[in-house]
Amino acid sequence: MEHVTYTHVGFGILAMAIALGVLYLFKEPKAIPQTAGQVLLEGYLNFVRQLLVENIGKEGLKYVPLVASLGLFIFFGNLFTLIPGFDSPTANLNTTLALGLIVFFYYNWEGIRKHGVGYIKHFLGPIPWLAPLFFVIEVISHIARPITLALRLFANMRGGSLILLVITSLLLSNWLTTVISPPILWFLILIKILAVFIQTFVFMILTVIYLAGAVAEEAH
Repeated sequence: MEHVTYTHVGFGILAMAIALGVLYLFKEPKAIPQTAGQVLLEGYLNFVRQLLVENIGKEGLKYVPLVASLGLFIFFGNLFTLIPGFDSPTANLNTTLALGLIVFFYYNWEGIRKHGVGYIKHFLGPIPWLAPLFFVIEVISHIARPITLALRLFANMRGGSLILLVITSLLLSNWLTTVISPPILWFLILIKILAVFIQTFVFMILTVIYLAGAVAEEAH
């Protein structure tokens, strides 16, 4: 039987531990001035609050723990892709699909909790006589959401991780530096670092958009 390893699970636990450690170490200070870490964490939480208020309103502030936690876990998981040999949790489809399903079930639960049976109106579209067609389309669209969330994050992180591993191997063999100049190498690494931030933000903003759509009032 083929031996299956689950190192991504261990790195996923490590990413969660780091996120929890950051929250604990840089929690709200009892004294002024704040440390640099506290300023960064407060800025991050303010960013999440603003994101939710702009898309949902003040009632969206109750989703700060969910969105902020997802962002921290994905960010630190993404950072592992910058370290050759590390099995990043976000570069594993099992992890990204689990994150997508968490978002999927949570925003639908919030929609049902707020609207009850009326939540079905979100799937019927604006034209009553086309409601059956809209319903089928909307159901397929919603089912696709956790899949696209998972694949987008997985593909970007796995692809970047493989590229970085190849670059590192070629550098160690002293072959790449004779073909590509060092500035280009640093540019490629910078692009990878930007991808870490961008993919974290994309996952967060899509989560907020899905939540906003689920709790919005539908007028028919």
